[in-house]
Amino acid sequence: MRQISRLDRRGAALFEAIVALAIVATAGVSAARFVVEAIHAEAALALRENVLFEADRLLAATSLLRAEELAQRLGAHTVGGFYIEIQRPEPALYRISVGEAQGMELLVTVVSRLASSGGPNAAPVGAR
Repeated sequence: MRQISRLDRRGAALFEAIVALAIVATAGVSAARFVVEAIHAEAALALRENVLFEADRLLAATSLLRAEELAQRLGAHTVGGFYIEIQRPEPALYRISVGEAQGMELLVTVVSRLASSGGPNAAPVGAR
């Protein structure tokens, strides 16, 4: 049997150290790549959150309009960077959608509005 010399053992130890260093370096690169991708994902989500926040503000403002104002705005319009569409599926219902482009709705709501039958002094609905 051949005996392993001290020089051979030192060579094997050096080889093991190089392999361990390569494994640690690969793990480090993978971890760094993961962190960079997480930062990019967070930035993209923050941008998307801002878009949805602005769309929500537009939807809330539009949903506060009176029936006459909604009736004047029936159809599709561009407001700022958003595409807003107001439909009237029923006489007292208005469907309001806000999107980034035509056919790409971000937010939708339906509001109920009874058309006022008189001026500012008209009696409320249901009053006698």
